[in-house]
Amino acid sequence: MELLQLEYFLTVVREENISRAAQVLHVTQPALSRRMKELEEELNTTLFIRGKRLTLTDSGVMLRRRAEEVVSLMNRIDSEFREQDEVSGSVSVGSGGLKAAGILPQLIGHFRERYPLVSFDIITGTADIIKERLEHGLLDFGFLLEPVDIEKFDYLRLPVKEVWGVLLPADHPLAGERAVTREQLKGLPLVVTSRTALRGEIEEWLRCPVSELDVVASMNLIDNVAPLARRGVACVLTVEGAVDMFDPSLVVFRPLTPELSMTSVLAWKKLSPYSGAAGKFLEYIRSSEPMT
Repeated sequence: MELLQLEYFLTVVREENISRAAQVLHVTQPALSRRMKELEEELNTTLFIRGKRLTLTDSGVMLRRRAEEVVSLMNRIDSEFREQDEVSGSVSVGSGGLKAAGILPQLIGHFRERYPLVSFDIITGTADIIKERLEHGLLDFGFLLEPVDIEKFDYLRLPVKEVWGVLLPADHPLAGERAVTREQLKGLPLVVTSRTALRGEIEEWLRCPVSELDVVASMNLIDNVAPLARRGVACVLTVEGAVDMFDPSLVVFRPLTPELSMTSVLAWKKLSPYSGAAGKFLEYIRSSEPMT
């Protein structure tokens, strides 16, 4: 059994499809299918339940665990014998307006002290956009506000609360309050998130459907709707991390009471054989004090 064969196997598992895995690996579909068949024959077992979407048998699940261990160990051995100044390239990270993403400058700063040839590509988007780009291999890492389906990802849950509140004009009557109650919120013209999962959490806190609110608009990112708050057209229901860049003389953030808060994760695609700059960054964040 060859290491390359195990890497091919993990790619097929990750993509859940021979054709997509072949494209990722830059090999032909027949050649990859033959490799997987040879692996099954060598182990004298069936690894996949074949259909429109490949799923693993019990033997396949066991091999996946062992293959991850072997590939990870080999990558570690390889990386430990490289000089640090040889690590270069780009690491792509996606995030929306989250408090947790505030640790990114510290992570990047410390990481580049060790690997100065590595650069970062920072992408802004909603959790849905970031998740989709992670799934398609267009991002290495992404900050995601929960609740979000992270079945296809490995992740670290971040030790930061994402507190919900309302972005108000600085001269709004509620700007003088320390927090905004359910009843006060129900009386405001609002901009609300377009994410269905988040609306469900908000409705549970509200104890009523979002449809009963005075919803002026929905949003995926706050940047395009913040002017509505500045001009007093509508108040924006959002998390605190999304408003840090706005001028406090024009708009203010007031948290909800009782508190509504959620968690966020830093996620990356499960089973991805990260190497180079992305692999080094993954090693770093797993051991970094700010992540725990």
